[in-house]
Amino acid sequence: MEFVLYEEKGAVGIITINREKALNALNSTVLDELSETLDNVNLDVTRALILTGAGEKSFVAGADIGEMSTLTKKEGEAFGKKGNDVFRKLETFPIPVIAAVNGFALGGGCEIAMSCDIRICSENAVFGQPEVGLGITPGFGGTQRLARLVSPGMAKQMIYTARNIKANEAYRIGLVNEVVSATVDEAGNVTASAKENLMAAAEKMAATIAKNAPIAVRNCKKAINDGLQVNMDEAIVIEEKLFGDCFETEDQRYGMAFFLDKNKDKVKEAFKNK
Repeated sequence: MEFVLYEEKGAVGIITINREKALNALNSTVLDELSETLDNVNLDVTRALILTGAGEKSFVAGADIGEMSTLTKKEGEAFGKKGNDVFRKLETFPIPVIAAVNGFALGGGCEIAMSCDIRICSENAVFGQPEVGLGITPGFGGTQRLARLVSPGMAKQMIYTARNIKANEAYRIGLVNEVVSATVDEAGNVTASAKENLMAAAEKMAATIAKNAPIAVRNCKKAINDGLQVNMDEAIVIEEKLFGDCFETEDQRYGMAFFLDKNKDKVKEAFKNK
């Protein structure tokens, strides 16, 4: 692919938007390649994904303004649908996705990060929905996900003012889960950049997720996502069904046998070849 890289580290897949000269801006080609990359993830092997941007300066600076500048109303709506379709595929992807946000996450960059399950950012990260300054609305889910993740009032403030926020404020309002800094020695020398530490933190979290029972993790994601769309009475029914779906699986049998039996080695041996 031209702009999207994919690599596997054990049970963790890493997707990198690789359009560094354009600050990893999203054009139609990037969106198509992201969609194709997700379609090709081997879910029998991969248990968690990390999404990041190439370089230290930008995660995704936004949608490609050069491409958008000449669109008609019909074409603008179609471009919004293309982005929304890919981001929705990411949001509903069966396994957890961690956004490792380095530098700019503006417009479409903030929106794609919000489509992920968990967001970790470097200390130089900048988030924002600057679209009204360009005469448009957020078009890839920004008006919807931001209000759900932070609060309607905070989302409206960010979107109406087009004001960018830094990493610490993003953490304060609950937009990100963690902020990662560079490592500096006693002499003041940087021994590991914020991006390096960011990826290490994201990979550690993804590996922790990958060690847990895959059916249970997938069902948890589905229960949370689907439950948020309905009232509590309907939501607990969704949970009940997904809870029941875990039973009679090898993961459930092993997990409970391991918990109950004091002879852990015996349990491991019994399930080793299953």
